[in-house]
This record gives sequence, structure tokens and C-alpha cells, in this order.
Amino acid sequence: MTSQDNMSEEHLPEAHGAHGGELAVHGDAFADPGLPPHEHRRTDIDERAAARAERQVAMWFLLSMVATIGFIASYVIFKPGPELGNTVYIFPIGHISKLNFSLGMTLGVSLFAIGAGAVHWARTLMSDEEHIAERHPIEASPEVREQVFADFRQGAKESGFGRRKLIRTTMIGAMAMVPLSAVVLFRDLGPLPEKKLDTTEWAKGKRLVNMNTNEPMKAADITVGSLTFAKPEGVEESDENFQEVIAKAAVMLVRMQPADIKDQASAGWGYEGVLCYSKICTHVGCPISLYEQQTHHVLCPCHQSTFDLSDGGRVIFGPAGHPLPQLQISVNSDGYLEALGDFSKPVGPGFWERS
Repeated sequence: MTSQDNMSEEHLPEAHGAHGGELAVHGDAFADPGLPPHEHRRTDIDERAAARAERQVAMWFLLSMVATIGFIASYVIFKPGPELGNTVYIFPIGHISKLNFSLGMTLGVSLFAIGAGAVHWARTLMSDEEHIAERHPIEASPEVREQVFADFRQGAKESGFGRRKLIRTTMIGAMAMVPLSAVVLFRDLGPLPEKKLDTTEWAKGKRLVNMNTNEPMKAADITVGSLTFAKPEGVEESDENFQEVIAKAAVMLVRMQPADIKDQASAGWGYEGVLCYSKICTHVGCPISLYEQQTHHVLCPCHQSTFDLSDGGRVIFGPAGHPLPQLQISVNSDGYLEALGDFSKPVGPGFWERS
């Protein structure tokens, strides 16, 4: 033990200290200094300054609107691609697409101007007085809730949103125009489908060709209880757009006893018990390939949607929302099965403009 450890309490400094200062004692509380006196801004006391600030905020919102118009105009004027004339040199980046540069700049200015206008509005015209709110339990009392609503109404009044029509009008205009940029971008996702989803390669007089043998089919080729896949005559796997065509035109033929067909309307669209339905599931477009002979049900392997081919292709289980479209068939003078037209309804999954 050192001599310092043996120092007696009489050698310790007094509470007041050798130099007369007081030592802080644990538990002492510091006095609340409060908030400094509120200093009014120029716009608070000068209406001309406030009007000038209002015009400045409105100019930011107007700039946003102009930039949004520039965004749409750039999309129409400039063409995509790295070809000569479609690029611009930006130091130190180098050559970039005029379309990408103009879209990025105009959209950036549009969003920045809205933010700058809102910030300038808050700093110059909205109330900047600070208020102390005491801590309270998470569950507010009715008095506190009422005070919150009162503060909100007071804040709305002090913001001048209802009184300053120029700011209100230009801000609403800027906010309403910005989403137009997204509309333009959505248009760039690809060509419009028009009526391409409503029609397939099937037409009156086109023979049904077996997918496996690539030979035209006769009713005698299909036995009762069997399921056969077919395609339109003239569609070959070597075709450049074969996958696109077959994705809508693939069909399956089933033959059952006429007495087993529940829907007589669909029976009239067949030939001697041979019925032809789209092979494309109406849920998400998976190809259907599983057939239950006794019940005449077909099952989609993707999400287990089940259709009853004896009852007009009706959905009896699963997430599919539409029955399988039926193709009306008959036989020609040579005895081959042929289509009497296209499907009466669009094949595959539903879409928003489905007729």
C-alpha cells in the first residue's frame, strides 16, 4: 500500500474546493434554459417580402411543370440507340444517348424543383415558431388528440395554403404533371397488343395437324378416351415466329361418347364426340397436358387448375378464372378435321382490355 492510499480524509479537498468553487453533487438538476426569444423573419413583418417569396415558390413549381413537359417532349423528339446523331458528348462522361440524357435531366429538374419550392415555402412563409411538447404516454388522452387536431388546423392556417392561391395552384399543377412522366415510361415497355391477344392462327377451313406426326387428322384417328394435341395447318417448327403462334394456337382434341357430354352447346361445336379446346391454361398460360379419362378432366401442371371437357371446359378447381375456349370443328370433303373459324373468346389468361 502506498502513502497515497493512506491519505486521511483531512487531506481531501473540501466541498467548496481550495479555490472557492463548488463541486457538482450527483442528483443535482440543471435548470431548464428554455427557448431563446423568437426572432421574426423578414417575410413575417413585411408583406412585400412575403409576396416576393410566394412568387419565388411559384417559380419553382412552374419550373417543375416546364421540366415535365420537356421530359415528354424529349421522349417524342429523340430516338434511342447508339447510332450517329442519337448521342451527345458530355465531358468527362463521353458520348451518351441524347434520349437518356434529356430524360434524366428533365425528370431530375422536375423533381428537384418541387422539393426546392416546398423547402423555400417552409423556410419563408410557413410558421417557424417552436413549441415545447411534454412527453406523454403512447396512448393519448382525448384532450391530447383534440389538441393534435387543433394544432393541425392551426398549422394549415399558418402555412397559408388556403390564402396563397398562387402557391397552391402552381404546386397542385406541378404535382399533377409529374406522374405524366411515368405514363410515358409505361408506353416504352413495348408495342401495344391491339387485337393480337384476341385472335389466333385458326381460321375457317384450316385443317388440324397432329403435333407429333405433323399429319392432318381424321376423326377416325382419335379413339374414345384419348387426348391428342394439334396445331393449325401451315404452322411449322422451322418458322421464325413458331413459338409466338403456337403459344396461342395449340389445341387438344378429346373424344368421348356423345352421352357423356354434359354441355350440348359444346357438343354442337364438335364432330361425332370429338371436341377441340385450347391447350393454354386460362390462369397464367401454362400448357395443359394431364387428362383423366374417366372424368374427362384436364389438369394444368403449374397450379392445378382443373377443367371439365365434358362441360364446356368449365373450371372446377384451381385459380383459373375462365373456362377453356372451344374451337368449333367439322370435317371437309376429304374427311379431315378442320376449323370453322377462330376461337370465340381470347385464349390464355385474362387481360385488362379483354373483350
